[in-house]
Amino acid sequence: MAELLHRLGTFAARRAWTVIVAWAVILGVVAGGFAVGFKGLSSSFDIPGTASGDVIAELQDELPDFSGASGAVVFRTTDGEALTDAQKSDITALVDSAGDLPDVARVTDPFDAQAQLDAQRQQVVDGRQQLADARAQAEAGQQQLDDGAAQLDQGQQQLDAARSQLEAAPLPEAQKQAQLSALDAQQAQLDQQRAALEQQQTQVTDGLAQISAQETQLADGAELLSFADAIRLVSDDGSTAIVNVSFDKPRLELAEASKEAVVEHFTAEPVAGTDVAFNTEISQGVPEILGVGEAVGVAVAAIVLIVVLGSLLAASFPIVTALVGVAIGAMATLSFSGLVQMASVTPILGVMLGLAVGIDYALFILYRHRRQLLQGADVVESIGLANGTAGNAVVFAGTTVIVALLALNITGIPFLGLMGTAGAVSVLVAVLIAVSLTPALLGLAGMRILSRKARARAVAAGHTTEHPRRAARTAPIDADEHPRRAARTGPVATTGRPVRPMSTVRAVVTMVVATIALLVVAIPALSMRLGLPDGGSEAEDSTAYQAFTWTEDAFGAGANAPLLITAALPADTADADVRGLQLDVARELFAQDDVAAVAPVAVSDDRTLAAFQVIPAEGPNAVSTEQLVRDLRALPPVDGDIDLGVAGAAAINIDISEGLADVLPIYLVVVVGLSFLIMVMVFRSLLVPLIATAGFVLSLFATYGAVTAVFQWGWLGGLLGVHNPGPILSFLPVILVGILFGLAMDYQLFLTTGMREAWAHGSAPRLAVAQGFRAGRTVVTAAAIIMIAVFSGFIASESVIIKSMGLGLGLGVLFDAFVVRMLLVPALMHVLGGSAWWLPRWLDRIIPNVDVEGSALERRHPAHH
Repeated sequence: MAELLHRLGTFAARRAWTVIVAWAVILGVVAGGFAVGFKGLSSSFDIPGTASGDVIAELQDELPDFSGASGAVVFRTTDGEALTDAQKSDITALVDSAGDLPDVARVTDPFDAQAQLDAQRQQVVDGRQQLADARAQAEAGQQQLDDGAAQLDQGQQQLDAARSQLEAAPLPEAQKQAQLSALDAQQAQLDQQRAALEQQQTQVTDGLAQISAQETQLADGAELLSFADAIRLVSDDGSTAIVNVSFDKPRLELAEASKEAVVEHFTAEPVAGTDVAFNTEISQGVPEILGVGEAVGVAVAAIVLIVVLGSLLAASFPIVTALVGVAIGAMATLSFSGLVQMASVTPILGVMLGLAVGIDYALFILYRHRRQLLQGADVVESIGLANGTAGNAVVFAGTTVIVALLALNITGIPFLGLMGTAGAVSVLVAVLIAVSLTPALLGLAGMRILSRKARARAVAAGHTTEHPRRAARTAPIDADEHPRRAARTGPVATTGRPVRPMSTVRAVVTMVVATIALLVVAIPALSMRLGLPDGGSEAEDSTAYQAFTWTEDAFGAGANAPLLITAALPADTADADVRGLQLDVARELFAQDDVAAVAPVAVSDDRTLAAFQVIPAEGPNAVSTEQLVRDLRALPPVDGDIDLGVAGAAAINIDISEGLADVLPIYLVVVVGLSFLIMVMVFRSLLVPLIATAGFVLSLFATYGAVTAVFQWGWLGGLLGVHNPGPILSFLPVILVGILFGLAMDYQLFLTTGMREAWAHGSAPRLAVAQGFRAGRTVVTAAAIIMIAVFSGFIASESVIIKSMGLGLGLGVLFDAFVVRMLLVPALMHVLGGSAWWLPRWLDRIIPNVDVEGSALERRHPAHH
């Protein structure tokens, strides 16, 4: 590989314009592909096979009207007073005309819907009064019937007494019969009255039974309606109204243009005296990737490059090549958005990494080339040698990052795997540009990358000195002192640069202090919660934040986190039984802790699926809401045979976060394991890779702790623009593992290879640590500062997703480069001494010899005249 890169670098230096034109053509082709293939991005995330995904699939089959995406448009008066009739009319007119917008299924008029809700509540009150009046009337009739029956009973008694007296009286038979006939007539009249009374009694009894049934039905309806008392579309004071917009496509398939059409429709003709805002489901689009913060980060990187390289021309090359790489990588990725569904965060990772590693990788090669020029090397040969040595290390470092990013695909989460692939493409482009376009630019620049004074020194050095490393390798050897290394590496110098190793006491103190410091910073990670940002996490002047806060103020925090509950009804459910089953389910739901309201919203045509809306007591990222989702899913079937499902934005976010948390340990093991094997091959040691890996784990958890302290606990929130602390971005921990591990191994490589080279060429182990550290500290420090500057530029973004990624990556590089690689690792290797390079003989025989530092290449291609 080193020889191939040497040839590539030499060719690029000699045929600079050929290489530059080739990359220009590639850029043009990619731009054309982007123009044809870019079809937009989605602002939503999804993980297949989640519980909420299964519920949505069921809704698509049984209740398709409720399976699409939905959003809210919030109107609020500017003076805090109740909406006037004119304002209501204007809003209603906007609602009526919004039904023709693309992908819009229905738009709810808040005033009509609120009037219906109020009318239903009033109907309950009126119905109770009517039933009370009817019962009073029926009971009055019953009293009359009871009085009539008493009179009839009294008349019957009198008639029976008269008959008994007449039959006992000694009267002539004819007279007795005549009087008995008169009594019979009275009895018939009495029986007729009793029959009429019994008929009236039947009517009254049936009436009372009907009233009782109606009272039961009304009580059930009133109870069901009472569960929804907290659900409103117009606030109690009348100042705020919510227009619900339902789309006919799921949120992952909803085009950005459809959401933008809704925003345009409701803002094109403002309603006088009101403000309007849109929640995240409508307003959250593709975040701005490059802004002022990123420009400042690049400017800081430019300053570092000028200081390190001493030339404006030289400092411009890494930035130019990085920008070209970012453009190619980002447009190449987005060209496939028409074929593969991409989330809005997909290109973000590629841009971040493309800028950072693009600058760093070019810096590594340029720094090596500049150093060789100052030692009197020929320009073209120096470019080839720098490309074969530093470029070889760049290829290896880039490969490590690419492997870590591509390993995101093993998580089984599509959008995360796609993010990793997009990032890997950007890193691959950065590597290819570093080892081809950078040498071409250096070839064009010639000696002009050095200042005049530096050029003068270079000319003088070319006549008076020899390459130090080559001199070291060709110096006399002391085979008695270094027999093993002499046998393996050839001539070994016994003298070196005047560098003194650190004291063992200092090394031990450094180890202890660095480890304790990282562990202390990592403490907040023990309470880290994962989630996705809600409207409350957006910028304070954003429409999403306004909609979120207005809704919370007017309707309660839970109004921002509605849950959609499905109930699988028995297959033989009759229409008359639906209300009773709905009530049973609603009772069970309302009985749960932290439930503010429950409302039935639909029943499928075949009466096999019922849908309910549940309003939690707190917002979408609250601990109580997360627990509520788990509690609802843990409920046994209602009435023994009605299974419940939970969906809604809050439930979906929880499912995504839990899915990502589950794959994090697996991903960590795979990435660390693969990279450990690669490092064993490169460093030919077991302890050095182990130290590198352990240091990475420390810096990773310190990064987790710092990010948790800022975004979840709110520390330094005012300074960093975190005004509403909440859970950590759910996919951030996984992303940090992949990127930071790759970058950590970059720094490990550029520092430790120098230590190994010094040790292999005869330096005592502890002296080799000091020599290797001195050789690599300048370029590693510069590279790390550039990384931190570029990543920190993204902290200024208004998008909390980009902000958290920028802070996490910036802090991760800070902890790993400056605390772990430049303090902890050298101290550990000093304490270990020669045992740091121990490797079992059987393993040494089977591991291929990877000359990452290009030592063999230097011997074959001396860079001097």
